[in-house]
Amino acid sequence: MATREEVLKALEGVMDPELNRNIVELGMVKEVKVDGGKVGVTVALTVPGCPMHARIQEDVRAAVAGLSGVREVEVEMTSMTEEERNALANKLMPQKEKQPRILDPASKTRVIAVASGKGGVGKSTVTVNLAAALSRLGKRVGILDADIYGFSVPRMLGLQGKKPTALNEGAIIPLEAYGMQVISMGSFAEEDTPIVWRGPMLMKVLEQFLQDVMWDEGLDYLMVDMPPGTGDVAISLYQLIPHSKLILVTTPQVVSTSVAARVAHMAESTRQEIVGVIENMSYFICPGGQRAEIFGNGGGESLAKALGVPLLGQIPLENEVRNDADTGKPVVLEAGASKAKEVLAEIARKVGELAEKGVAAERVK
Repeated sequence: MATREEVLKALEGVMDPELNRNIVELGMVKEVKVDGGKVGVTVALTVPGCPMHARIQEDVRAAVAGLSGVREVEVEMTSMTEEERNALANKLMPQKEKQPRILDPASKTRVIAVASGKGGVGKSTVTVNLAAALSRLGKRVGILDADIYGFSVPRMLGLQGKKPTALNEGAIIPLEAYGMQVISMGSFAEEDTPIVWRGPMLMKVLEQFLQDVMWDEGLDYLMVDMPPGTGDVAISLYQLIPHSKLILVTTPQVVSTSVAARVAHMAESTRQEIVGVIENMSYFICPGGQRAEIFGNGGGESLAKALGVPLLGQIPLENEVRNDADTGKPVVLEAGASKAKEVLAEIARKVGELAEKGVAAERVK
């Protein structure tokens, strides 16, 4: 016959998928009853209607059923009271630091901002795919969609219509997609609803995304999808994440590279370190195999040379990239062959290496 202590030990192997901690540590196990070969477990979910309800229930049942002498397992699911949620939030986020923990110099998390001079160059697509490629390399990755007016990350990850869980007003559990933590204004607004807030209100939201979101302390990378251009929201956000690494996304044409250069100079003034340049939509491979440079050529290379940073890669224009973004799956996670997939995976490898050893030594002389 299993003992209560053995049951609790087994339940330490059951993780809350959103908080990435075991349910015993989180205080979610409210009662354990052992009656011969029958075991009853009461689990309190963090919030009523928790989307992980069925998964946690099944994991609890499987963990207990594996114990010697257990013939029957009953799992009762309840939810925490407001007082219990507040206590849990205070435990996980014990105090409000002036600087978010994820930005603390002692944090292992490397913040990588992905920026562009103008919209429509594929910045969000690049952000999502780089994040997914880094995750595939075994890294723990988060995505902060800071493009408040033009959010598109939720759709690209199949998260449209899904809302994050809030333990209280100061503790928000980010959504998860393909093993990555994700937060976006699109998680709080309808996809076709315009955001008509002014700068101060927008900055408050971005501060909350950094301060109140329960980012995993073991996060290796936080990828920030920046607002395009050099507006006041972008400037203020750069000031919120000093010392982050910056990747510039551009197309080959001059009208794109010229405005991207302005972003680079602004970012340097707020102490960002530019990792390199990514040229997106560099060329299109026609059905006959010919390479068509629809947006011209050489712009990304010229920009990288002018800034003294590497050109990290040239991503071709492919239907697969667009289709996968629309249907909610990063192209780097697809099984089929794709030149864009290969290039994005290689860029992610380079970004990881640069972030690990420091960009300064890699700068182009």
